[in-house]
Amino acid sequence: MISLGTIILAASLLASGAQAACSTNLLIDDYSKYSSNSNSLGAYTSGQYNCGPEHQPLRYCYAANQSTDDGSCTTFKADVANKKVTFNANADCYFYTTFPDPCEKASTDGYNGLTFSIKAPAGGSSLRVEIQTSTTCSATAAAKSYYFTVSGLTGNTQTVTIPFTQWAGANAASVKSFVFEDFSNTSGTWEIGQTSLVCGAASSGSSSIIVTSTTKASASISSSTQTSSTQAQASSTKMTSSASVSSNPNSSSALISSTLSTVIRSSTTSRVSVSASNTNSAATGTCTDLLIDDWSSQSRLTFLFYNAMLQPSSDDGTMKSVVVANNHLTLTKKDASSYFYSMLGCTSATDKYGGIGLTIKAAAGTTLQIELQTSASCDSSNPTSNVLSSTQLGWTFSNTEKYYAIPFSKFSGLDTGHVTAIVFSNFNNVVNFGPLAFYCGTTGSAYPVPSSSQPAVPTSTVPATAGPNAFVIDAFANADSNALGFYHGGDDATTYKISDGKITFTMKGNSDLSWYTQVSGSCSDFTANDNGYLHIAYTGSAAFSVALQQHNPTCNEKIAPYPQTWDDVEAGRYANSAKTDIYIPMTHFNIDRKKAIGFAFKGFYTSATTTVSKIELVKTVPSGFLVPSKLDTAPLYFACTRPNSFAFAIDDGDPALAQQVLQAVNAANIKVTFFTVGAPLLDSSNNLSNVYTEMLGKGHQIAYHSYTHPPMEGLPDYAAIDSELTQDIAAVQKTLNTKSKYFRPPFGTEGARVRERLASIIPDSKFVEWSVDVEDYLWALSSTPEKQLDAFKRDIGKGGNLVVMHYLYPTT
Repeated sequence: MISLGTIILAASLLASGAQAACSTNLLIDDYSKYSSNSNSLGAYTSGQYNCGPEHQPLRYCYAANQSTDDGSCTTFKADVANKKVTFNANADCYFYTTFPDPCEKASTDGYNGLTFSIKAPAGGSSLRVEIQTSTTCSATAAAKSYYFTVSGLTGNTQTVTIPFTQWAGANAASVKSFVFEDFSNTSGTWEIGQTSLVCGAASSGSSSIIVTSTTKASASISSSTQTSSTQAQASSTKMTSSASVSSNPNSSSALISSTLSTVIRSSTTSRVSVSASNTNSAATGTCTDLLIDDWSSQSRLTFLFYNAMLQPSSDDGTMKSVVVANNHLTLTKKDASSYFYSMLGCTSATDKYGGIGLTIKAAAGTTLQIELQTSASCDSSNPTSNVLSSTQLGWTFSNTEKYYAIPFSKFSGLDTGHVTAIVFSNFNNVVNFGPLAFYCGTTGSAYPVPSSSQPAVPTSTVPATAGPNAFVIDAFANADSNALGFYHGGDDATTYKISDGKITFTMKGNSDLSWYTQVSGSCSDFTANDNGYLHIAYTGSAAFSVALQQHNPTCNEKIAPYPQTWDDVEAGRYANSAKTDIYIPMTHFNIDRKKAIGFAFKGFYTSATTTVSKIELVKTVPSGFLVPSKLDTAPLYFACTRPNSFAFAIDDGDPALAQQVLQAVNAANIKVTFFTVGAPLLDSSNNLSNVYTEMLGKGHQIAYHSYTHPPMEGLPDYAAIDSELTQDIAAVQKTLNTKSKYFRPPFGTEGARVRERLASIIPDSKFVEWSVDVEDYLWALSSTPEKQLDAFKRDIGKGGNLVVMHYLYPTT
């Protein structure tokens, strides 16, 4: 069993920056933590370097894990969204970034150089890059400095890669920091993009110095001890640029390259990374409408924040509500500043697409503004905005759904070769959008809503049986106890009401909430009732699951997990034709019925109400009732089945932290299961696939966590559930060439339908929950993040041995 000390060791190693042999570049800084003078390697380590006689200036006496200019430059600021710092240089200007104490063992860990993007003022600008190293990581003597000069910078965004060999004499096995200094041009603005160590396994292995630019140019790079120069390698596919779709200071923005890899930051959630191609799928000489968004998934839009092109799309929290349902999007404005945008990946529409169209349903008198953004260089940090109102486009509304076109010809001077975004704003009313798409030619028509066929589900029946017992479990005579005298109650008392011998559930489609009625205060042997039926007299909706819960082996509710497990069935499958009675064979609850606790109503997936007047055990079913066959459900696990074992099961989080997590678990010498969401895995820009490939190579396990992270039991039908499962499976197979039997549901939400579909799609699959919760969602960003460790200890103390955690936060 992994001890508590092991997780503390893992956290300590993460903070110390210990490295394993690399397979990908190591991000040093993307400036997301610049406000705390910290870089991407972690903001919670500190310690002063010794300031020896060689390093008298203040700038050399800094804390570990920092990035700052110490106020030495003019108008120095971090552009967090676009991953760069901008400043005006003066004679004393410098900028440095450091590594966690005691050092970075760069060459030992397989890194062979430094890479960063830079945009200098035009006119042959230069700067000096300093590396500080020590003889060993434990050396107490001051670090020594070695210098390299990069000159001939063009004024375009360029990528500079400097092998460690160019800093003659530097010890790359003990790197303390890098310093950018001696900026030659003091009259213009400088930009330095994210910095990374170059992994030898991921690079060409060349010792040459590489500078990539969007234009053919040369740059000389020289060392203070040896001089080297190289002709820059021109590249049109290496250009890194930024994109912003709104002047609103709280708007999301993105980094976009000409390969259309995109990183979006939300003002309300953690970073999400996505990618897409804007290549038209039609054959040469033909044109097919290009879908921007079919509004097929609430979670894709409002959890992962991207459209059907896998480009960023959001309201940045400016709307009162953003609701996706039935392939339509309903936007309800909060105030006059509300807007909604969809990035388009710098689509080339010239001689192909005549405009963008969609269906809209809105009340008479509704108006809105439509903005198309373009950029000749696909650099949208300062896009050209082309704005028309719905009135100028000739749109009128009558509360019926109609098709509306946004012809490019209506926008004077529009650069149709580089369309980067569409923004809707200035709403005066609620609007409902149908699918949004580029249309071919000069006229468009509504993009067809994708059809989905429901999977075939067995409709066979089984013979009725007769049990020995009949007794009432619950007739709702009391608020807190059932007819057996045992507890009944639910997760949220506002979602149900007991009165007049009935209980009415109003779950409002929240599939994560449950209501319970127990048949025992401990364990109850229900096997004597195996030939009988659970009868539920009801009116209203039967769109929910019914579960029979099983106690743990010791029948001790103070020991985790409690309950040990349960099995679900769909209430609607067992309802009579009059929709008044439900009869469920007791044998259809596939658990150890000798340890029964009680029944649960859960997984409500519509907003319709359900009223129940009686729950009882009956001997048999009425004449003529057809008992459906049992559908297999994936078994539900809250704990490890192997004795004396402990499992770290980690869900997807912030891609920027993935490499640090890998370093930590490798250093702790443990094996981990990573549950991954499929859509972000397909984004090459966030490096998740490379990180997980390395994890697989080191013996870690990859498992499924849905495609877009919705509460899956709350999805409307089997087809939607299947889509989340099969697309996740396909993404893992495509990017990692692996398969799994394990699935963890987003938010832990489960019910009969998702377990049935999982069992059907992946035979012998395992439905994995947890018995140890570090509660990172509660404490990671609070003033007391150490309470995550308290929660960890608490659940282990109860006997839990299967962890849920996310790498969303450095403190976790």
